[in-house]
Amino acid sequence: MSVKRHYEREFVRTFFTSPTAVEGEDDSAKMVKSAAQLRGMQAPDVWVPDNEDATAPSMRDEGVENIVEVVSEHGADFPGEIHPRVVWHRERPTTRYQGFQQMLEIADPDNGAVEYIDGFVIPEVGDIDDWKKADEFFTIIENEHGLEEGSLSMSVIVESGEAELALGDLREEMGKPSNNLERLFLLVDGEVDYTKDMRAMTPTGELPPWPELRHNTSRGASAAGLIAVDGPYDDIRDVEGYRERMTENRAKGMTGIWSLTPGQVVEANKAPLPPKTGSWLLQVGDREIELESEDGRQRYEGNEVSLEETGDGEYVLRVGGDEQQLDEDELREELLDMTAYVPSMDDIVDSMEEFEAAKEAGKGAIAMTQATTLAIDGVEIDISKDRMWDEATYQAAQTPITLFQDVYEHRPDQHEELEEMYGADVVERATNVGN
Repeated sequence: MSVKRHYEREFVRTFFTSPTAVEGEDDSAKMVKSAAQLRGMQAPDVWVPDNEDATAPSMRDEGVENIVEVVSEHGADFPGEIHPRVVWHRERPTTRYQGFQQMLEIADPDNGAVEYIDGFVIPEVGDIDDWKKADEFFTIIENEHGLEEGSLSMSVIVESGEAELALGDLREEMGKPSNNLERLFLLVDGEVDYTKDMRAMTPTGELPPWPELRHNTSRGASAAGLIAVDGPYDDIRDVEGYRERMTENRAKGMTGIWSLTPGQVVEANKAPLPPKTGSWLLQVGDREIELESEDGRQRYEGNEVSLEETGDGEYVLRVGGDEQQLDEDELREELLDMTAYVPSMDDIVDSMEEFEAAKEAGKGAIAMTQATTLAIDGVEIDISKDRMWDEATYQAAQTPITLFQDVYEHRPDQHEELEEMYGADVVERATNVGN
């Protein structure tokens, strides 16, 4: 039997876990049933029925039954990929065997679920030899059930120093005839167990931020052609903190993040997409303040920056405790250094189309101008900055558009919301630019 993968993705924004069996409920499968029916921005790119940490050990056999039942019924209509998480542990052969048995049951074609299952998530992996053990179980399962070799993808959760070091071995190990590690899909950080494994402590008992782990996972994914995903953000009410975490991650090349609730899924699905409208930022100390757009002007309303015109073309600019007396040109240069522009989807598409037209006409580089009027304490100053666009700039700008195109291709259930967000014309242009 040949199983067709749901699709091949270049980006994964959301990794959403749900308990496979809830103890003490009339219907133990209520959480997976609810998750299987999510659509649009509430539905993740990757759904993970979680038969490990999210499910009590005494409920895991029932959890396997629930996965099979719910995926068989709802898998055909679920808009994302489905990757159940099973039990595994680098130091416990018995646990690894239990994970093998769980996968063997879920992947049995007679049970009707494997047709909609794209792969499995393996937690608590160790060194590269441990990854190969899991991969070998996948191969055995595929052969046992008559599935095409490599049809089930394998994602791992990096939860130990051993697993983090194994990231550096992937590039060399993948592709060897002695393994099928090409089936790897996601590298997911598990900061809670990683903290335990590292014996790390903080005064408050909260998790360290582990920026090194996130960087190493992103680098390992890039080197091996895989996708990196950050771990869970436990404070589900801290929406701003979740957004900040995702912004930091994207600067590391890590687009995806674990989502614990449908609300977090919505935030994580939208966050990497280019904004609907552009905005100007003012750098004040170590903070970036978004300016208020009003009548074509960018207005600063805070108390940390003040500007006064003293006459004869002279100005006094105060930032924090610093004061400078500047002429108009000096002021303009100072404000240019303090400002940055966040382009909208329309801005990015416009710039890419303009560069494509220039390249077609034989030009290797062109200047793009960004201009606005800053208003601080009623004093207005026109600023403009030129940015040279060459092929490298074009390729860098293309990344958010490539993400949008990937989303648009693989998530038709989000088309309506994307058109409401950007407008049908911008969506059409964005899907065609760069192709």
